[in-house]
Amino acid sequence: MKIQLLSLSLLCSSSVLAQDVTLINPFEVPAVHEKATIEHWEKARDFLETQPGYVSTQLHKSLQPNSTFFLINIAKWESTEDFQRAISNMQKVIPALELDGVKNYPALYEVIRN
Repeated sequence: MKIQLLSLSLLCSSSVLAQDVTLINPFEVPAVHEKATIEHWEKARDFLETQPGYVSTQLHKSLQPNSTFFLINIAKWESTEDFQRAISNMQKVIPALELDGVKNYPALYEVIRN
């Protein structure tokens, strides 16, 4: 299945003000594709950390093998616009991951309570 790292049109609207945002991107990953998925994530991370507005990213792995979301990427960006620009740039350089059974569900979030 072809992975679209992000569907920019679904992630944001023009009414979003510039503010820190968090990408939460859970992945369904069959065990056979764990290594390739992590390697692809590392390539994306290496590119994105060079982009303006990048703050940080961490890839989390489930401790339970039967979890729906085996990997979860959490990344911080200075703004929605920085994130959109970086993803657009990345998609020109790094091809989408195409592995059967690998699915991801990226979305941007903002903090509303502490």
